[in-house]
Amino acid sequence: MKIRAKRRAMLIARTLADLRAARAKLGPDLGFVPTMGALHDGHIALVTAARAAQTPSAASIFVNPTQFGPNEDFTRYPRTEEADLEKLEAAGCDLVWLPDAATMYPPEGATMITVTGPAARWEGAIRPGHFAGVATVVAKLFGQVRPARAYFGEKDFQQIQVIKRMTSDLLLPVEIIPIPTIREPDGLALSSRNRFLSPENRLIAPALYSGLRQAAAAIQAGQPAPGALNAATETLKTAGLAPDYFALVDAVSLEPIETIANPARILAAAKLGPIRLLDNIAVNERSA
Repeated sequence: MKIRAKRRAMLIARTLADLRAARAKLGPDLGFVPTMGALHDGHIALVTAARAAQTPSAASIFVNPTQFGPNEDFTRYPRTEEADLEKLEAAGCDLVWLPDAATMYPPEGATMITVTGPAARWEGAIRPGHFAGVATVVAKLFGQVRPARAYFGEKDFQQIQVIKRMTSDLLLPVEIIPIPTIREPDGLALSSRNRFLSPENRLIAPALYSGLRQAAAAIQAGQPAPGALNAATETLKTAGLAPDYFALVDAVSLEPIETIANPARILAAAKLGPIRLLDNIAVNERSA
């Protein structure tokens, strides 16, 4: 009879001393999932991907104040620690790092990371300072947890490119692994903020992904990109969304393009009531 090895209990660290002690038990080959909590199936898919490497996995929960603007929802961002820990334990996560703000940003701290390149446009232009906060907190988490790999969801595609660029530029020994967006059956990308959609707006929200699919299909069928993007944008407006941007971009630089020679994405952000929805879709070169 085959006897299954007993799974180790999930370790929880709230201080750097506890983190170092717990981290030492897991060995050098660690997969890591940074989160701000309020976990959903998209986050759990990242943990599942980390565990698929057959190495220990870790996650962090920290609502990072430096990536929120002065008029954004830092205080409103959902905090669901007990439920989050239950989900991570059920997913087989080995270690959860729960730092406080003083640990991440001590009073004597004097360093923030400046980012340009893929951070310059789109969310970077609409939310000044956002990606500086993201890059800084991720670099700190990498320094604390010291993972071999880190997993990020493609829903925040621009964020992935910013983190890849930062990791490469700072010579950090962490492999960045993107994981495809997890969606509701109607196509809405999972997000911690979806819980704030009113019932009426929840019915409208999938129109963003529908618009992305419409534009991608038109471009891949040979329609000029500007016309395809404009038509999809009008479709979103008709549905009740207020687009901030809807753009075809190079998938690495995130610079806008009109013809596809390299991997490309359509990036989109739109307001729906008080909530901003972000999504994106890959666009392939027109087949012969």
